[in-house]
Amino acid sequence: MSDIINLLPDVIANQIAAGEVIQRPASAVKEMMENAIDAGATSIQLIVKDAGKALVQVIDNGKGMSPTDARMCFERHATSKIKTIDDLFAIRTMGFRGEALASIAAVAQVELRTRRQQDELGTHLRIEGSEVIEQEACQCQPGTSICLKNLFFNVPARRNFLKSNPVEMKHIIEEFQRIALSYPQIFFSLHHNDHELFHLKAGNLRQRIVAMLGNQYNEKLVPVEEQVDFMRIYGFIGKPDSAKRTRGEQYFFVNNRFVKNAYLNHAVFTNYEDLIPVGCFPLFVLFIEIDPARIDINVHPTKQEIKFDDEKSVYGFIRVSVRHALGKYSVTPTLDFEQEQSLNYIQAKGDHSVVFPSQGNESPAWITRQLGDHAEAKPRQYSGHDSFATGPSNRNNLKNWTQLYDIAIERDGKSMTISSDFSRNEQLGEMAAPERSERVPVQVHSRYILSSIRSGFILIDQQAAHERILYERFLKAFNNKPQASQQLLFPQHISCSASDAEVLREIMPEIHLLGFDIQEFGNNDFVVHGMPADILSGNEQEIVERLLQNYHDNLSVLKLDKRDNLARSMAQQAAIKNGQALQIKEMETLIDELFACEQPYIAPNGKLTFSTFDLAELEKRFIPKTI
Repeated sequence: MSDIINLLPDVIANQIAAGEVIQRPASAVKEMMENAIDAGATSIQLIVKDAGKALVQVIDNGKGMSPTDARMCFERHATSKIKTIDDLFAIRTMGFRGEALASIAAVAQVELRTRRQQDELGTHLRIEGSEVIEQEACQCQPGTSICLKNLFFNVPARRNFLKSNPVEMKHIIEEFQRIALSYPQIFFSLHHNDHELFHLKAGNLRQRIVAMLGNQYNEKLVPVEEQVDFMRIYGFIGKPDSAKRTRGEQYFFVNNRFVKNAYLNHAVFTNYEDLIPVGCFPLFVLFIEIDPARIDINVHPTKQEIKFDDEKSVYGFIRVSVRHALGKYSVTPTLDFEQEQSLNYIQAKGDHSVVFPSQGNESPAWITRQLGDHAEAKPRQYSGHDSFATGPSNRNNLKNWTQLYDIAIERDGKSMTISSDFSRNEQLGEMAAPERSERVPVQVHSRYILSSIRSGFILIDQQAAHERILYERFLKAFNNKPQASQQLLFPQHISCSASDAEVLREIMPEIHLLGFDIQEFGNNDFVVHGMPADILSGNEQEIVERLLQNYHDNLSVLKLDKRDNLARSMAQQAAIKNGQALQIKEMETLIDELFACEQPYIAPNGKLTFSTFDLAELEKRFIPKTI
């Protein structure tokens, strides 16, 4: 019997390696830019067309390559970074395996121009599918220009796997930002379809963060700087008011290499538990310098996962360093009764009174000093479609009153009661709790709506039902029935990240049909002139950010066309949320609109909107158990 084990040809081996190293255009961007950094470049330009599907080009002013090196760099395991096994434990360069360029050349059409400073002529090299098409001398600037065209041209299945242009461009921008943040002393620029997205001058880390994320972050950065014998941490964290409901502004670098590590992220997040709302994520850009012998970076093809020899010590050091920075710059939770916004509406007279009874009829002295003897509060009444559930100032007000309640109990050991004229007025009391007829809906735990039907009763998920209603309404808006837009009295300026700005430009015509009136203002800034009538204005920045995040999440999980995705995203954004109290009229309207939908049974995400319970099922629950 003949032998059956064969050595794979280089072409096949390179394509196999490309499947691990080059997963999408952003992967090629990462590898090519890291090579430019290792070449000692002080200026790096990234040029992209069609989100990297048509073109990815990196131009640097590094040390360049000789004609022999230009040919050898596309061979597998050919590298200038390491020579012996001991070098693996002292790696400080971005690359070291020698697989990236070989993998890129296996699945793309590559054109290379490179020249060393001391050479009169450079080298021009063309490769397609690992096959060298042309190599000749040429005239070019010192440094290297590598151009990648038609990625995955010879692997159609992988090319079809690529996402839409906005999604792929978002990944490219993320990789670009990570590299640009880790080397603020280098000039970077990014052009997409002849439009310059970034022009980052060389400077310090604070300047680079502000240039990338926006000028509004300049006053929200808290420096971190700590050092022990085996490790140093430095960088910036964001003040609590800079936290967002979307991820993306959390960066950890180990020896200038971006890493993903949920364990290290948790070390930072724990310091913000009492400072930011649940579901928000703080900004941080932190660098760890550590002996390369204490880490292992050769654990993943993308080199974005590393192992520490003592991860618990690193975790503790990060946690203490961040806590020290927050304390040093007085970024700590406070409850100042003279400045809290939640008490700004306390007036001398009002329709509702706030009473803090203790033993007898006297209030604790510390409350009396802050509120006065006759202070009364006039809280706002919220309807089901109000912004109470989403407005940050209202959430802070509720949180502050809750803290006030807890502190009152802690200091005096007495209960606190908030009473109002509603509880003493019979007429208002009747309005608040009417005598229910059989068909009056009831809200259960501010989440479900219970309504009786002939055969029993129906239980409706208010959020899922409203998402279905809005989803169908927004789909109709795309079919020559644009949504009404509520013009703002004062146009609002919003700033987006580069990736979000790119997506927003892509979907601008469609969101105008949904009632948004947004105009581009330059760079990554926009001006909001109007909002959809279904969404209360007041926090346009957060509304747009969450819309874009929902849109991106849907693209990542589901293959939806642009309009269907936007309709789903808008429905998620504008729908009433679980925990939001509704009036009887609002519940009745919700029920009527739900059953007027073409598909009332399920929400856009596939969740059931309601369940029915018949009387027979209820009677079974009350049958006495036999003894």
